Amino acid sequence: MADGHRAHLRGLGAHAPPGGGPVTAPSARGAGARRGLDRRACVLHPAPGRPRCAEPAPRVAVVGGGIAGLAAATGLAERGVRVTVYEREQTLGGRLAGRTVRLRDGSGATMSRGFHAFFRQYYNLRGLLRRADPGLTTLRGLPDYPLRHSAGLSDSFGRVPRTPPWSALGFAALSPTFGARDLARMRPRAALPLLDVRVPEVYERLDGTSARDLLAAIRFPEAAHHLAFEVFSRSFFADPGELSAAEMALMFHIYFLGSSEGLLFDVPREPYPQALWEPLGRYLEKLGVELRTGEDIREVRPWGGGLALATGGGEETCDATVLALDPAGLRALAGASRQLADPGWRARVGRLRTAPPFLVSRLWLDRPVARERPGFLGTSGYGPLDNVSVLERWEGEAARWAARTGGSVVELHAYALDPAAERGRTQERLRAELARVYPETGTARTVDALHEWRGDCPLFSVGGYRDRPTVRTGDPRVVVAGDAVRTGLPVALMERAATSGFLAANALLAGWGVRGQTLWTVPRRGRSAPLRALARLG
Repeated sequence: MADGHRAHLRGLGAHAPPGGGPVTAPSARGAGARRGLDRRACVLHPAPGRPRCAEPAPRVAVVGGGIAGLAAATGLAERGVRVTVYEREQTLGGRLAGRTVRLRDGSGATMSRGFHAFFRQYYNLRGLLRRADPGLTTLRGLPDYPLRHSAGLSDSFGRVPRTPPWSALGFAALSPTFGARDLARMRPRAALPLLDVRVPEVYERLDGTSARDLLAAIRFPEAAHHLAFEVFSRSFFADPGELSAAEMALMFHIYFLGSSEGLLFDVPREPYPQALWEPLGRYLEKLGVELRTGEDIREVRPWGGGLALATGGGEETCDATVLALDPAGLRALAGASRQLADPGWRARVGRLRTAPPFLVSRLWLDRPVARERPGFLGTSGYGPLDNVSVLERWEGEAARWAARTGGSVVELHAYALDPAAERGRTQERLRAELARVYPETGTARTVDALHEWRGDCPLFSVGGYRDRPTVRTGDPRVVVAGDAVRTGLPVALMERAATSGFLAANALLAGWGVRGQTLWTVPRRGRSAPLRALARLG
């Protein structure tokens, strides 16, 4: 890591250690996340301070029990802070929560909001999960990340090299969507910003452009555009025409040119509650954290030297709060809390946008999906269908149902749907598209079907970066966490949520003179000096 790079990290409250040696699995004190395979991953140490809070320990209210809120609660409780987590739903996990259901055949099952990929470069999320599972035994790797277009083209990441730049070059060489004529038509100069992605500079350069317009300027082959890049951009729950090109460039850096962890990923062996949140909840309760599900916070206001929180049952006080909410929840709370932070901050929060709705359909079928089908498949050109998961390939609950009945448990995702779409017809369309992707499912009887319609993910719209909240607000007692938060780090999706939660905890701890959580990220700039030199030509 160059000296200038070290100085930049220190400006964020990070202190790079001599030698940059690996960090072991965290203890109860939260030593830090294991780095992974990438020797160039960046360590971010917090500001120095005492190992724990002095008595009487401060009291912190964490509003939101998703990944960001649980990370914040972990970082605080491990340093002796008295923490209460308020979650309006009945279970922890946020967008990865699950609920118990009874199927029409009498079987018990868990319904969730669907498949999520736990990539190996999600260092801080994986560090959070190691609190309850040091060996990450609840996760298992999938052998490939295949993509299929309805025109017959397919791509795979199983054989793509992990180390940049060979990862990007290998993908292009192995993909049927990059022909010699297509490569000759491309405009390399327009692609130069992708060779050296840095945060926040990438937003200053590309946030005013849409992902679709950037790909058009580069003249990526149309087939590659639809098969690969559109599949990835829609994982942000947005149409590429509305997604900031800066977010797509950051994604390209995290998975291709900035990290040698590759594009393969892990998935939980059991449903999210059993695999992740119940064990982590028990860990937090042992630290003294009070987990209060089914309780919403309606207003936050200054009270003496601390804060007062209006709940459904009255009013409670604390010394500080972490607001770990989705955009709609943060907008509502900021709008109801007229004394929270400052008017400019509340106005910016009020302008946060939510991505279009998405649908998760889970089908219990009376016959199996063919054995040769992959457990997960990204799709394009199949109407609203964005991916297919055959859950019994990795999830124990689904595997036990399939073994007992001879059937399959299949999950279908559709992102960035029209808010006016008729729900019943959309669900039927997904079922029909599944039969196009895996024809053997066309004659299968549906034993049961459950559907989740949601619309609470952040929209990283063109030009919206400046309105997104940072961890700190104008009030040192109030910090923000979540995947919509600007962190100044190369993180996205679930990893941004976990990282922002730890950063929020670190910000409060630093104010009390306590040393916070060590964090890791993929490299904060392009890895290759020749490619960085090329990027400067643009």
